[in-house]
Amino acid sequence: MERIWIFMKITEDIIYAGVNDHQVDLFEGQYKVPNGMAYNSYVILDEKTAVMDTVDGNFADEWLANVAKALDGRKPDYLIVQHMEPDHSANVENFVKQYPEATVVANAKTFTMMKNFFPEMDLTGKKLEVKDGESLTLGKHVLTFVFAPMVHWPEVMVTYDSTDKVLFAADGFGKFGALDCEEPWDDEARRYYIGIVGKYGPQVQKLLKVAGTLDIQKICSLHGPVLTENLGHYIEKYDIWSSYRPEEEGVVVAYTSVYGNTKKAAELLADKLKEKGCPNVVVYDLARDDMSAAVADAFRYSKLVLATLTYNAGIYPFMQDFINRLTERSFQNRTIGLIENGSWAPTAAKVMKGMFEKSKNITWTENNVKVMSAVKEENVKEIEALAEELCK
Repeated sequence: MERIWIFMKITEDIIYAGVNDHQVDLFEGQYKVPNGMAYNSYVILDEKTAVMDTVDGNFADEWLANVAKALDGRKPDYLIVQHMEPDHSANVENFVKQYPEATVVANAKTFTMMKNFFPEMDLTGKKLEVKDGESLTLGKHVLTFVFAPMVHWPEVMVTYDSTDKVLFAADGFGKFGALDCEEPWDDEARRYYIGIVGKYGPQVQKLLKVAGTLDIQKICSLHGPVLTENLGHYIEKYDIWSSYRPEEEGVVVAYTSVYGNTKKAAELLADKLKEKGCPNVVVYDLARDDMSAAVADAFRYSKLVLATLTYNAGIYPFMQDFINRLTERSFQNRTIGLIENGSWAPTAAKVMKGMFEKSKNITWTENNVKVMSAVKEENVKEIEALAEELCK
């Protein structure tokens, strides 16, 4: 299928050269992306020219064509590689073959990874290794490299153009979705951040402190749209997400159910919460709904209720997966309530609580629900009490 390149100027000298991917159904093999993905790349035109990152390997020809159109007959002097994940670096070798006189700019860790990905590529006399805080002058544009290890790989760096006041943010401030699909930034950026970067909050906080010292007027991520207005909103979201604070008051009710009894308890709780005026009540069937959306909303809201059954003396697999995804992303600073179900030896509440033993600042509700096979009158009263406590 022929793709049309859309000429997009970020500034007078910075031109977009990325691609949209509507072939991908699962990003990183696990995240559903119904609106595809964008792999962003940028060309800076000055006395010397620089290309910022490459794109996914499935789009080599399209990307190289976009770069050539952006260069408009000129040759690139530099390829700057900020991040070695293959959706951004897969075409480094193709670029070097196309433009053998260009210099590849990266840090030491990046060059080590580059050798692993491209063992036959020879960069002798074609590489410029930069250190944290060093700058590269293209002419009037001065690019300063800021290392951002574990946001979300160890080699990552971001680049600040002090002339146009643009932050090339690597994966930072990225989101799911191709650029030709208009949708609000927050939800898909949150799902992207929590899923992919969420474990590394302290490292993101460190980067935000550095960014706070810069005059940033545009943010160019490797995924998602170029951010040009109301930058404080996006930076505030990143500050909240990376410090593990709730964005909003609300309750996520996440459940698994085999024969419908645990589902009944979970839905009854949700109804009670809504009746009492509790804001933002969201219910997830973990076996059927998008797991990454459930995880993102658990981080979005202040309270969480987990409802599952005892299964093989533990808990149901989808609930176990859900809790593991929360804890490995440093879930903290939340209130959690429990609904357990069992027919002869219920242990689900104990198991679920134990899975959070290393989590910080978890407040457990005083009221919980213990269902023995089916929801009974005493369970309705327990659900009422739990709803009352959660709505305080």
